[in-house]
Amino acid sequence: MKTLVAVLIAAVVMVSCGRTTPGRRVFTVERINGMTPVKDQGRGSLCWVYAMLATIETDRLAIGDSVNLSPAYVARSVLGGLVEQRYLTQGEVDVRADGVAPMLLSALAEYGAMPYDAYRSECNYDVLCRKLNVLADQAVRQRVGIKRLRDKTAYVLDTAVNPVPRRVWMYGMEYSMQEFARSVCSPADYVAVTSYTHEPFYENVALDLPANREGCKFYNVPVDTLVSRVEKALRLGNGVCWEGDVTNDGFSFEDGVACLDNEGVTVTQDMRQRAFERFSVTDDHSMELVGLARDQAGRRYFVCKNSWGTDNPYGGLMYMSLGYFRLNTVAVVMKKI
Repeated sequence: MKTLVAVLIAAVVMVSCGRTTPGRRVFTVERINGMTPVKDQGRGSLCWVYAMLATIETDRLAIGDSVNLSPAYVARSVLGGLVEQRYLTQGEVDVRADGVAPMLLSALAEYGAMPYDAYRSECNYDVLCRKLNVLADQAVRQRVGIKRLRDKTAYVLDTAVNPVPRRVWMYGMEYSMQEFARSVCSPADYVAVTSYTHEPFYENVALDLPANREGCKFYNVPVDTLVSRVEKALRLGNGVCWEGDVTNDGFSFEDGVACLDNEGVTVTQDMRQRAFERFSVTDDHSMELVGLARDQAGRRYFVCKNSWGTDNPYGGLMYMSLGYFRLNTVAVVMKKI
């Protein structure tokens, strides 16, 4: 961790942060919050699980409690639940790994949590989802019933992911998965926030996103308010779960940078609304925001913890410019402050 912070504090990297300003960028970190090691989500659409768990981990570190949570346990539990839904709806529900960050909080409340070291996997979740859809469809045709379906599902999940331990052991204490989750996180302490004008401001709205299959609500505020809330959370030592677009020009995990073609343009509320309505900004990835930085011109950046492994100049972390954030952020989830 000390080595990673040292690299971040005075980082120099050859990048092009936009076609109008190519060349050398020097980033200086103003604040970096506590975090667990960078993970690699592998193949599958589980970034929302990794990013939200990372946010909870940072929040626990902020109060002096170190915890590292298992994405594999949440993924296994959610996919198992979707198999049952697909069976009961006779194929109307897809077993798929994508989602939005607030769904992670619901999953913790329903299934509980496990420590990372107690339950790990290198499963290919894309392949697993295809197998589970076939399993559910066969069960519908055979009308096997819930008990037999659960047994069949558990066998596939045990084989593809890993068998689940019966209990959680932590610091000499024994917990159920639900008890352990309650000990590290209260979902009611978190709020999901967005910023779009097609919905009323200062109300909870259900964003119509492809991955928002549970109809999760987001508190809608102006983009300036969104930025100020995120910065305040980070300065308090908390993590922020970010959801947005990483397919647009300027996002480069290889360089560790996300920035606009023209960083001199101020992104307005209307600009981000047009981008959302025309699908040039979509909700296709989640990361944790863990800090604040500036470049040599004084422009503001967020430090992001990605879940694509450590193979970039910052050990898996990235710098996201304020402009990129204002345009490409779909939503965030953070502790209520």
